Amino acid sequence: MLKKEVLENMRTIAENCMGEETPACEATCPMHTNVKEYIKLIKDGKGEEAIKVIRDKLFLPGTLGRICAHPCEKQCKWNEGKSPMAIASLKRYAADNFDKEEIWDITTKPENGKKVAVIGAGPSGLQAAIDLRKEGCAVTIFEKLPVRGGMMHIGIPAYRLPRNILEHEISYLNCLGVRFELNCEIGKDKSLNQLLEEFDSVVVAVGKHRGNIDRSLNHHDAEGIFSAAGYLKEASLTNNVQKAGKVVLVVGGGDVAMDCARTSLRIPGVEKVYSICLEDSYDSMVSSNHEIKGALQEGVKFNHAQAIKEIHVDKNGRVSGVTLKKCLSMFNAEGRFAPTYDENDTRELIVDTIVFAIGQSVEGEFAKDILAQRQNSTFDCDKMTLQSTSNEKVFVAGDASGESVIVIQAMATGRRAAQSVLRYLNGESLTENRELKNTWSYETKLQMPTDWSSISGQREDMQELEPTERIRSFAEVELGYTKEEAEREADRCRQCECKLCMKECLMLNDYTDCPKALFRDYLEKGIENMDRMIAYSCNECNQCTLKCPKSFDLKTIFKALKDEYAELNGGLVPLEILKSSDAAQIKECSEEYCTTVSATPLEKIEKEQKPAKTKYVFVPGCTVPAYTPKGVENVLQHLKSSLGAENVGALLQCCGKVTRFIGESEKFEERNKKAINILDEMGAEVIITVCPSCFKVFKETAKNQRVISYWDLMHNLIGLPEGSKGVGKGSDVIFNIHDSCVTRDEVSHHESVRWILDELGYNWEEIERNGTNTRCCGVGGMVCSSNPELYQRLYTRRASDMNQDNIVTYCGSCRGTMQAAGKDAVHILDLIFGAKYTKDQAQSRGYKTEEEMWERRLETKIRLNKFNII
Repeated sequence: MLKKEVLENMRTIAENCMGEETPACEATCPMHTNVKEYIKLIKDGKGEEAIKVIRDKLFLPGTLGRICAHPCEKQCKWNEGKSPMAIASLKRYAADNFDKEEIWDITTKPENGKKVAVIGAGPSGLQAAIDLRKEGCAVTIFEKLPVRGGMMHIGIPAYRLPRNILEHEISYLNCLGVRFELNCEIGKDKSLNQLLEEFDSVVVAVGKHRGNIDRSLNHHDAEGIFSAAGYLKEASLTNNVQKAGKVVLVVGGGDVAMDCARTSLRIPGVEKVYSICLEDSYDSMVSSNHEIKGALQEGVKFNHAQAIKEIHVDKNGRVSGVTLKKCLSMFNAEGRFAPTYDENDTRELIVDTIVFAIGQSVEGEFAKDILAQRQNSTFDCDKMTLQSTSNEKVFVAGDASGESVIVIQAMATGRRAAQSVLRYLNGESLTENRELKNTWSYETKLQMPTDWSSISGQREDMQELEPTERIRSFAEVELGYTKEEAEREADRCRQCECKLCMKECLMLNDYTDCPKALFRDYLEKGIENMDRMIAYSCNECNQCTLKCPKSFDLKTIFKALKDEYAELNGGLVPLEILKSSDAAQIKECSEEYCTTVSATPLEKIEKEQKPAKTKYVFVPGCTVPAYTPKGVENVLQHLKSSLGAENVGALLQCCGKVTRFIGESEKFEERNKKAINILDEMGAEVIITVCPSCFKVFKETAKNQRVISYWDLMHNLIGLPEGSKGVGKGSDVIFNIHDSCVTRDEVSHHESVRWILDELGYNWEEIERNGTNTRCCGVGGMVCSSNPELYQRLYTRRASDMNQDNIVTYCGSCRGTMQAAGKDAVHILDLIFGAKYTKDQAQSRGYKTEEEMWERRLETKIRLNKFNII
């Protein structure tokens, strides 16, 4: 059974891996539009596919592309780079250029016999109607206005949202079969009780159409005073405001105030527009920077930190001016809105029209005595399900629910209300097994550290009409992107996702979408029901951990899985294809292929009847002896001549690493112990290795010895063999170095190998994926035997990291793999003990058959045994 800590590691990854986490833009969007995907499609010139992705969640792509408050952009990763993606503008580009009625999904489920009434044709009511109709309900929308769209039609100026765009997109509901009754005011033309009797459920989706006016001021009811809601409604329906004067004062610092100010400039007869707000600067205003900029360009005169102290009227009762007072602060010590003023710091302003953009409320008279209204005018309903607390048949959406303030939020509440209605109609629990966060913004767990110093690019703003031209009419101000502009902007998208391990690890991509999903499967299904090849395809390179922002350790889990599979199989590897690896280990540990070289020759030991202590023991490993017997002999000779022949010996014995790779833990301990016992018997103090795997294994298991690589020993103590220095000078070869992933954290090895090449006089070039970030050649984990197809892909990729044909390695297995990948690969021993290496010497090296491999291993034994003779 897997150890507790391994299972805990799995659970930690399953719970905290960010592989399935959504990007901030998608998580923040209340409708969770797949922003990343449609922007990628736009970048790739696939506008038709992009609009389909958008329409999968949004039926108003052109409208939202123009007027959405785009909370997604406020959370865009690019905010760190001071230039958030123009997400809404790209949505508009896709809608304007590729949206066609023939791609609209107008399929609905069969009629289910249920009838639902929706009060209000604003964004929340329209969305609720769509979702209910798609499920087979008969839906009727009742709207008191003569137009559809609610505040989108009568609250947002036409210069921001052309009415033909809005109405065309709303026509989608006609295609679905949603009925509309316009000019039908509930509470007047038809009562709410009637709807409750005629329909199975009712969705209340009325907006905040009642504008607020500061009624604490004298003359608040004078002619020329408007609420923002009433002012914008009249302007939207008639392109005029009959009772507006020549000089307009707009009160408020939000986007609605900017709409009022900019609309005023377009009303016939208006000559000047002032804006006052309590905020002390443009930066502190609630309104978006783009709207403030537009107002400034068009000529609105801003006055910050100002409030009306007194309204003046003329003899006819019309506004004639105001006295303003200085606002000192907006909030008290607890952070509550409680403005304070300097009543003596005043100024006069001559105006004849005042528009209060200081908030709006719900007109709820139609539901009097039926639905409870909160103090803030919204209807009392359950925050999660939106079911009315007064009547179970009624569900509240949009502004009326208190759960939305912008269009996209209103749409999300419409969707949530529709989902609740369907559960109610089906007699189901409104909350059980329901992912409610799908209909509101949430904070993603995705965290992507980004080095902005290496990233450039600025937001591509849309072209606009000239200010002097645009204030002459309600024509659309923003002109939209060209294809080139849209693709440039889309190309900036960071395509935020974690999956950094997936981008690196070929094996993981063969078996899962991300570690979170994989280990969730292991925990839910049990390891016995998972494909064993997953564990045996991990080459233990640890790149997944290096790439992971949370440094999750996957390698340890896969190693534990291999151990467990072997244990369940009586201690033996369960994969038939790996049994030959174990057979090779048996031979590598057998007396036939192993030998010990004592510091004291055998004949001398026999005479003195007591072996001398062997301080330094050279352990060449398995692959190097099978590759270059002469090279092994040369290393031992170099060590003896440098450290003293009486101090240096050798051990040709396998460390057992392959057995560990395939999960046969007991065998590994047995085989490794055999080597350790010999080292202890020799009295060894220092183990000298040329094999990265031997270095790591003995560093872990040899308790009585210090382990050092031959490369570090040369660099720090003994230098190169005599006659080697400068041997490569003048060579026409430029080498790439391949660092072994086994010793990627042994920086001294990397430095020493490069020092050796410099001392030899060879030219070399560094590659990007090397050193502490090196990639595995493919041999790791015995993937070369367990999954040959993956092994080939791994070494092919690794070879593609190189920019030279000549590769030098200091691992026998890596050298063979790079040669298999088509590179001219040499072991560094070839250069240290060989003549000058040039391009015309490139040749196939190493053994060609398994038989030849064992012959070379025996040759190494013979060469080493010579040192045992006086």
